[in-house]
Amino acid sequence: MKAGWRWAAVVVATGAVWTGCTQEPGKRDVSEQNNPGLDSPKPSDPQVPPPAVPPTPTPTPVPDTPTPVPDTPPTPTTPSKPPPPPEAAIDFPTVPGWTFYGTQHGGPRRIYGVSADEGGNVWVAGGEDGLFVLRPGATTFQRFTMEHGLRPYGYMPDGSEPMGEKYLKVISVEGGPADTVFVGYEGRPGTGDDHCENNWDGSRPDPSRYKSGDADKVTLRADGTLNVVHYDIFSGPGIVAAEMRGREKLCSILRIAYDKRTQSVWFGGNHGFARGDANYQGNPTCNGQLDCSGVMEHVHPAINAYPDILLTDAYYGVSVHSSGDVLFGGANRSTRFLYGTTGNDYWEAQSRTEDSPFVSNRIDIWPDLVGEEGTPKPAERDDDNVSAMSVVGDTVWVSSFTKGLARMNVNGGDVQYVSLGEKALSAVEANTADGSVWVGARWLGVIYRLQGGGVKTYSCSEFGRRLCSSRIAQIKADGNRILVAFLGSDENHVPGALGIYTGH
Repeated sequence: MKAGWRWAAVVVATGAVWTGCTQEPGKRDVSEQNNPGLDSPKPSDPQVPPPAVPPTPTPTPVPDTPTPVPDTPPTPTTPSKPPPPPEAAIDFPTVPGWTFYGTQHGGPRRIYGVSADEGGNVWVAGGEDGLFVLRPGATTFQRFTMEHGLRPYGYMPDGSEPMGEKYLKVISVEGGPADTVFVGYEGRPGTGDDHCENNWDGSRPDPSRYKSGDADKVTLRADGTLNVVHYDIFSGPGIVAAEMRGREKLCSILRIAYDKRTQSVWFGGNHGFARGDANYQGNPTCNGQLDCSGVMEHVHPAINAYPDILLTDAYYGVSVHSSGDVLFGGANRSTRFLYGTTGNDYWEAQSRTEDSPFVSNRIDIWPDLVGEEGTPKPAERDDDNVSAMSVVGDTVWVSSFTKGLARMNVNGGDVQYVSLGEKALSAVEANTADGSVWVGARWLGVIYRLQGGGVKTYSCSEFGRRLCSSRIAQIKADGNRILVAFLGSDENHVPGALGIYTGH
């Protein structure tokens, strides 16, 4: 579809209305989906492990529908998939500076993300196994699921639960204040109109799909139980002028960033990104109204492509700048969301990402052959497929699932490509404690540490065959320690693992 998002002036209260997606009659706001991500299957062609000692980085500059009936029964649930084959615990190697935790320590089968809170707890996104925490001094994980209060689904208008299947898959975590973590969920799987992004506007609206996913604020009480507040990331009726019955688009929260200074929780998801209020206490009957939802949604640096495609998806890149602005990177474009620059004015910042005069803020890090004004055809596209972003000072490091590693300034200029001998990368994190930059491989459990113009590689010779047969899901710096989420591997039947580096 040829469509763009246009918004009116500042909106601050319930009952206010702004304009939404302006689109051609008879066309729906459906973006291109199924872009590369952490769960993408490995290509059938064999991957050659990178060299033990890659070349020194050599930066190369480049030029600058009908309304659904609320009580409509859900469609039949899909049959339960068979349990995965057993995966033997990894016999972890002894590597100087590293400590590893796996399934033998009570950890999950898959690890999609890792983060520490201000109290030193290490939180792990354990996929369908739930949420896990490794407390300071502990050697085993504690596990939490829906039985403990996790809520991977939103509320119906009356505050009740949606009917139908409940789906739990924790795919992102971000540590907050001591004993608090922000948790992102994947929406219920489906294709076509059953995709959680499409279902609200589709032919078979099913609350168990369009209300699935989103995020929680989880606080660990002294007695070991949880206090859970759900962020229902949608706009309720009467809020968006072009979608007066409401809008349900974001459902899978791929990455989260917490900004203590502005008390913001930034959600990078499918289709776009959103802001949550870090102090939100919840309101089950709010029904998506602005004064009680704790959420502002959503923004995207979208472009139109041939034939009639809206390009916006997979915002794995989320990193906060010291100004209070936020860098977001997706499958097609990235942006500096000017939240702090505009005095914490979300709506003005949205305009400066989405409106036509601000094309330079829809950043194409690995440029297409044709810019957005030319409505690029498939052969003219070179999608960025950002997998992570990390801001340090006024520099942004960017990894890509398919393009390698880049760095640029916070305005998207002075782009340089950094060669590591491997273009399939899934993680990047700049460590301000020592000036190092850590990069993770997408198809192997291989990590690159860039520092002082050189590269230290942790590969199969250090990690051993089984840990090296995993994938890297995320890398996070926490003071003087580096936290690494080893996803695991379906192809190699290897479970996930947590690596903690405290060396020098």
